[in-house]
Amino acid sequence: MDPDLAVTVGLASVAAFALAWLSAVAGFGGGVLLLPVFTALFGLRAAVPVLTLAQLSSNGSRAWLNRGALQWPIIGRFAVGAVPLALVGGLLLAAAPAAPLKRVLGVFLLLVVAWRRLNPHPGRPSPRAFVGVGAASGLGSALLGSVGPLTAPFFLAYGLVRDAYIGTEAACALVMHVAKLVAYGAGALLDPTVLLLGLALTPATLAGAWVGRRTVGRISDRLFVRLVEAGLVAAGLIFLLGR
Repeated sequence: MDPDLAVTVGLASVAAFALAWLSAVAGFGGGVLLLPVFTALFGLRAAVPVLTLAQLSSNGSRAWLNRGALQWPIIGRFAVGAVPLALVGGLLLAAAPAAPLKRVLGVFLLLVVAWRRLNPHPGRPSPRAFVGVGAASGLGSALLGSVGPLTAPFFLAYGLVRDAYIGTEAACALVMHVAKLVAYGAGALLDPTVLLLGLALTPATLAGAWVGRRTVGRISDRLFVRLVEAGLVAAGLIFLLGR
């Protein structure tokens, strides 16, 4: 392997491990915080599909580790909305210019924090509402990499906690990521380098998810939410102010 590429993969693996652990503990945040790191290392056009591949293993492992608590009716309704919109968003990513996407992502990340602050406890959604949540997630995630912090409050407001929340949210994301990868493949975004990077990062994300599973319940939820929100603000400003 080229020495420069080896260093890049090493840095990406450390970040993937840390943020897969964060996702396993807090239930959200890892994908959004990982996108600026991957963008700096690989460029936005490659970063989004590489992130999707990394999230595929991370979410798959979290869903499996919490399989006994999965809420299948919610997962099914989420998939009905997420799959078609993820396909549309993935095809749009292949054609959209990268610079405006970075600005959109920066604004989106800042709005996520503002929205979470203004709506910390949304009303309890009905099961049908997850079709709409899935649709918004599918389109946003395909274009922007991850929208977990925006959708997480809906799973929590429905009454899912701990294993049920972490596993169900991960299973919903897994379905969405598979649809995104189909679209990225159709849009010629899954070249051999992207696939190699995704494969190389899989062990780090699996390890992070496993360690995070062992850590759940030992760390303050409030602290993690604040850390995630601080990271979102920093990442949003980087995308807005960067070239």
